[in-house]
Amino acid sequence: MLKQIRMTINGEKYEFMVEPWRTLSEVIREKAGLTGLKEACGTGECGNCLVIMDGKPVKSCIYLAADANDKDIVTIEGIACGEELHPIQKAFIEHGAIQCGFCTPGMILTAKALLDENPSPTRTEVKEAMEGVLCRCTGYVQIVEAVLAAAEEMAAYSGQLKDSSQ
Repeated sequence: MLKQIRMTINGEKYEFMVEPWRTLSEVIREKAGLTGLKEACGTGECGNCLVIMDGKPVKSCIYLAADANDKDIVTIEGIACGEELHPIQKAFIEHGAIQCGFCTPGMILTAKALLDENPSPTRTEVKEAMEGVLCRCTGYVQIVEAVLAAAEEMAAYSGQLKDSSQ
């Protein structure tokens, strides 16, 4: 029996008819066509399928799509501003935090969720946040450096906005 669900993904409204057992990752990839989301383990262990739902990180491979009804979801495709990369994306490139790239969307969205909640995290807080996404290519050093650099960049930009509004 199909169920109708509505959700907003990256600011765009979607309506889908889904089977009750479909996961959010399946719906985002197959029905919305947003393939930046990667699914690896299918059990919520690796974090590669992470999306931000209503401001919180969610492992979409174990989250039922029906439970995402009326939710606001951000995927990796939704954080850039047109052709302009998000500061976290830029920092990952500049710090060599991208190896094969498979875990990168989950890493970047984890970093975004962290920085949205805590704009000035410590190195330890970044490490703890990033523990939820597994990477087989790096030693996480570049990833932590990229997140810390993005935090500084975003804080500097925020400070510029405050200065110009006065």
